[in-house]
Amino acid sequence: MSPEDVGLSKDLQFFKPKSQTEGTPRVTSATIYKCENFELCIFFLPASAVIPLHNHPEMTVFSKLLMGTMHIKAYDWAGSINQSVSPSKLRLAKLKVNKTFTAPCDTSVLYPTSGGNIHEFTAVTPCAVLDVIGPPYSKSDGRDCSFYKETLCGDLFSDNGELTKDDRCCYRWLEETEIPSESEMDGIEYMGPQIINTISI
Repeated sequence: MSPEDVGLSKDLQFFKPKSQTEGTPRVTSATIYKCENFELCIFFLPASAVIPLHNHPEMTVFSKLLMGTMHIKAYDWAGSINQSVSPSKLRLAKLKVNKTFTAPCDTSVLYPTSGGNIHEFTAVTPCAVLDVIGPPYSKSDGRDCSFYKETLCGDLFSDNGELTKDDRCCYRWLEETEIPSESEMDGIEYMGPQIINTISI
């Protein structure tokens, strides 16, 4: 899928290098299509804007960076590590992705328990990312979005003994937190090509 498929162009003022925002840059989102099974949406991030660490409970998400450069950090919950040393309300997670991507690039996929289900987006330049989320967030169905802050780990032990310093660098304690007020998103109407429902008989 290309930016043109959803009505985007590098000529838009938003994507030009001199495009800057006053104060804290805010993320904007537009829903292209939503049904019970999945949601298709675009997130627009000005340079230096952040979508903080958040999860996707029982969900599969396809993410496609359409334009710009973005740093992605992603974790999955740790399994075989002894978490008995966990401070209160903290849960151990293992780093899966910590990389900067520039469009065009491959689509990334996260799953309910793998692929970096808990991730954070940081815009290096103005960028747009397309998400296909299935099933969509639904608080009533137990799929509410949770946000997290991370803390460095001390001594950790696996079934084979204490982890090395290099191994410990891949782990963080995550604590659920409220979404920062400066990270709340603005919604806009999607103005690109529309999706048309078709029924086969």
